[in-house]
Amino acid sequence: MPFVPASSRRPKTQSTIRRTPAASRRAAAHEPVDNVSRVYHELRELIVAGQLPPGARVAERAVVARMGLSRTPVRSALHRLQQEGFIGSVGRAGDQRLIVTPLTRGDGRELFLIVGHLEGLAAREAASLPAERRKALVKRLRDVNRALSVASRAKASPARLFDLDLEFHETYVEGVAGPRVVALHSAIKPQSERYARLYVNVLLDELPTSVKEHEAIAAAIAKGNPTAAQHAVETNWHNAAARLAAVIAEHGERGIWHTLDAAPDSVNGTGKRRR
Repeated sequence: MPFVPASSRRPKTQSTIRRTPAASRRAAAHEPVDNVSRVYHELRELIVAGQLPPGARVAERAVVARMGLSRTPVRSALHRLQQEGFIGSVGRAGDQRLIVTPLTRGDGRELFLIVGHLEGLAAREAASLPAERRKALVKRLRDVNRALSVASRAKASPARLFDLDLEFHETYVEGVAGPRVVALHSAIKPQSERYARLYVNVLLDELPTSVKEHEAIAAAIAKGNPTAAQHAVETNWHNAAARLAAVIAEHGERGIWHTLDAAPDSVNGTGKRRR
């Protein structure tokens, strides 16, 4: 099951953001960066971490002032974030504003299924690897999944559980899937993390089920069965999508109050509403 820790701390300023190991790995993959990439990655991490919450206003001027850059790279970065679905434009013509995309039941389900399909393709490739390489990969998968199971029973922190879950999935994606699948996965996967992060407390109980589903993935790859490996991964994500949908149905969607007079300007940190 895709799984991300809840952020129980207060939002931090840019200079005090502490990245998770997963965020650090993503950032390292893009270094060195130009100004557009810098704005894009820093805002994306704030959004994924929940420090810019669903429905929060993202004002271009505030980003320019915060990062000490001109409007051109900021505008380009915001456009990219909008294209990828992290932020959206709302409001009437002449009064449109950008906000962090709300988290909804339908969007969450779609994202989980897309990630499941991409990771399913990666697992298919993993099951087709030469026997020796496949054996080493399966050992790593089972070691990580065993650590996840132990950490779950020991009531480890959500951050620890997330990193182990992410490591399991990354093991059969990175260095295995083709460059196009990896690129698509890198763009889509962080969006799914937003959902697990905000609903983590009610998803924790499902972790033992995820561990069992992970073992089915490892077993299919061990047997060298591409079809079974792909099916096992897609089943894991399909079930996760169903669990997430049930949680959202019970606890509500986030950020759907975005008629914009109610959207806090979190980049400025004012939290004030427009009158």
